Parts: sequence; structure tokens; C-alpha cells
Amino acid sequence: MKKDFKLHLLLGLFCGLLVGMNLLGGKITSLFGISVSVAIFMAPLAFLITDIVEEVYGRKVTQSFVWAGMATIIIMFLYTALFVILEPHARYSFNEEYKIIFGASLRMMIASVIAFFLAQTHDIWAFNFWKEKTKGRFLWLRNNLSTVVSQFIDSTVFMFIAFYALTPKFTMAFIFSLIIPYYLFKVLFAVLDTPFVYLGVKWLRK
Repeated sequence: MKKDFKLHLLLGLFCGLLVGMNLLGGKITSLFGISVSVAIFMAPLAFLITDIVEEVYGRKVTQSFVWAGMATIIIMFLYTALFVILEPHARYSFNEEYKIIFGASLRMMIASVIAFFLAQTHDIWAFNFWKEKTKGRFLWLRNNLSTVVSQFIDSTVFMFIAFYALTPKFTMAFIFSLIIPYYLFKVLFAVLDTPFVYLGVKWLRK
């Protein structure tokens, strides 16, 4: 398996995860009694991929992943909005259910795009910054330092843009009460994926 094919494979997985997070993330599940979006299982893998790619190919190639991801999300949202408003055929009897599942608000769409771009851009910058500081050593440290902060940016920006002042209940304090447990789970997943960063880098370099 050639390196360029592996890189293209990772790019496909990365864009697929972004689509999955936005299409499937509306479902809320419970982890240890805390309500979280099912997207929490996919987000760490997206950050894992960019860390692997940056370790092997550098910042410029990884940034191209982010631009490809941005384009994918925007195109997917445009198509989703179009398909939701299109009149259904008479024999299609699930239009209301379709609109409930895929009819995400414009505000949440914007929140997702902005949060993704800021978090991934920071992740790339931070990973490169710590790589220079550590002279290419301590991959486990660089991976976790960059991802932990990036996940906080992602969670905070998304929650505030999507929900702040949506109703009187959604105050700043209430938003942070939602962010903190959700973010802590992301940190846990980031720590657990550390061995997979080493495996991924070894596989991509081979």
C-alpha cells in the first residue's frame, strides 16, 4: 500500500467522519448518567487523523485536510437544506420524519462549521508548535496537548453559537454546565487514543 494511497484513504475517512458527526450527532445518549451527543465517539478520531498526518507530512498537508473538510461540510449542509425544503412525491410518506431528522437549524450549521475550523486550525498550529519545542520527541505529549485545547475550543464555540440565549434558560452559566462534562469525555477519549497515534504514524510512514 503506497503512502499517497494511505494519505487519500485518511482524507476520505476524515471527511466521512465530519459528515457523520453532523448528520448523526443529533441523537443524545447517556454516558455515566451524563447526556452527550453520539458525535462524541467520532470527533476524537477526526483529531487523531490530523495528528497522524501532521506528524508524517507536516502542517501544510494537514491544513489541506481542514479545507477539504470545510468544503465537505458546507456542501453537505447546502444539499441538506435543499432536500428538506423540496416537495416530496405523493408516494413518499415520511417527509415529516425526514424534516425532523435532517432539518437542522441554520444556526447549528453555522456553529458546526465555525467550531470545526477554529478547533482544527488550532490543533494543527499547536501540534506543530510543540513539535518544534520538543524537537520532534514526545509524540504522546504533543498529541494530547494540542487535542485537549482544541477540543475545548470546539465544544465551547459550538455550544455558544448554537444555543446561547436560545431561550432564557440558556445563560452563560448553563451553557458551561453543558460544556464541561462533554469536554471531559472528549479529553478522556483523547488520552485513550494515544497508542493509536503511534500505530497510525508507523503505518503511514511504512
